[in-house]
Amino acid sequence: MAEENKQEFSKYERARIIGARGLQISMDAPILVKIDDEALGNLNYDPLKIAELELESGILPISINKPMPERHEEDIEKVKIETKTLSDAEKIKAEQEEEKEIAEGGEMMGLANPEEEREDTGSAPRESAVIPEDLA
Repeated sequence: MAEENKQEFSKYERARIIGARGLQISMDAPILVKIDDEALGNLNYDPLKIAELELESGILPISINKPMPERHEEDIEKVKIETKTLSDAEKIKAEQEEEKEIAEGGEMMGLANPEEEREDTGSAPRESAVIPEDLA
């Protein structure tokens, strides 16, 4: 009866459980198994050995999710994609509304004139460097 309730873990699951619990113990987590100081001395206060002892005693509150292969198939219905088609009249109306918003929206962007570019670059005068006579 007691063996039926005991979980069987694979070696990989055991390694993962013992490693995780050992890390918790090394970070000063409380030890779940009552161990006297002499037994701890025999284990050399090793967190992995203490974690293994806790796992063997069955005290660890651990649950493992083991995915098992399922041998059944499900029919999945194809998703129907509904495309909304607009008539020509609706397209023309939408374009006219969009053009109206753009016209009301503000500034029209256009190409820059060469004269405007010269004004932008030529507006700041250059200063010549002045060298004091002490340094010359």
